[in-house]
Amino acid sequence: MKKNESIYITKPGSVEIHPADHPVPKEGEALLELVYGGICGSDLNTYRGNYAYAIYPNIPGHEFSARILEIPENSAGLKPGMLVTANPYFNCGSCYSCRRGFLNCCVDNQTMGCHREGAFSRYITLPVERLYNGNGLDARRLALVEPFCISYHGVRRARIQPGDKVLVVGGGTIGINAMLAAKHFGAEVYVADVVPEKLSFASKMGADGTILNSGPDDFLKAAADATGGDLFDAAIEAVGLPSTFQNCIDAVCYEGRVCVIGIGNQTLDFHYTMIQKKELNIFGSRNALKEDFMDVIALFSKGTFDPLDIVTNEYRFEDAPKALEDFDRHSGSMLKVLLDFTC
Repeated sequence: MKKNESIYITKPGSVEIHPADHPVPKEGEALLELVYGGICGSDLNTYRGNYAYAIYPNIPGHEFSARILEIPENSAGLKPGMLVTANPYFNCGSCYSCRRGFLNCCVDNQTMGCHREGAFSRYITLPVERLYNGNGLDARRLALVEPFCISYHGVRRARIQPGDKVLVVGGGTIGINAMLAAKHFGAEVYVADVVPEKLSFASKMGADGTILNSGPDDFLKAAADATGGDLFDAAIEAVGLPSTFQNCIDAVCYEGRVCVIGIGNQTLDFHYTMIQKKELNIFGSRNALKEDFMDVIALFSKGTFDPLDIVTNEYRFEDAPKALEDFDRHSGSMLKVLLDFTC
């Protein structure tokens, strides 16, 4: 067994790797060896100092695959040597949301790498009930399950149906995954972004069309042109800015649906009567549920598309400081970044 080390974002713009004690599993917990981890938008925004839920110093990371080293007897049939991923959203179990089964939006939600210590250590422990069997997926693809679940849950919230015309505002990882999820549900999907390179990538990944978000007037004209003047049945907000939420309000049809996945810390001043006038259905989407993880693992296993196509960069564990620095500087061209913990 290697020595244990952890990646820390100590403050905005600063990443350090520190030695750590080997974790000892408590009752009901498994000992895991990290294999791959994905750097997500919340990790990047924590590094930048503009993430709403960031704490410092903290170990980032909640997208990962791991190998089980030790595990107690369990009903899921998980055994040492298996590859797993995990649900990283810790819930209290007693609030009104939890009592109704909405564990993803627990009022005291504690997401790994955000509100509590994350996964980016060589060795971690987690409760057995949070672990999901990879069912034959390799470690790199398995590390991509959680970010796809975020998008998949939002698309389900938006009630996407076959034949819907859907606009995804934001061409980052969550936006591209939302486009793929919406297409899985039978929709015709456009992606809007301010960065032409991201739109090119969206087209390569299967978007039915793209919109360069160069300004409110041009954006609305492009939305109308794409839909024959009808506007979109649904819009998925995958950025987390007031302006992109406004884009969604503007781009959907009367009785349309807007689902907000993006996380931001800014306020929005807008003509809210448009919600009433259009009779809009507006949904928030937070985290994901066990059934989302199960669905996405099964979806990846089918091979309809390759989730690895979204990976643009890969770094060794020890190069995590450079990975976040590069991601910060080149976020227009970098999409999903993986860390290899086996090095």
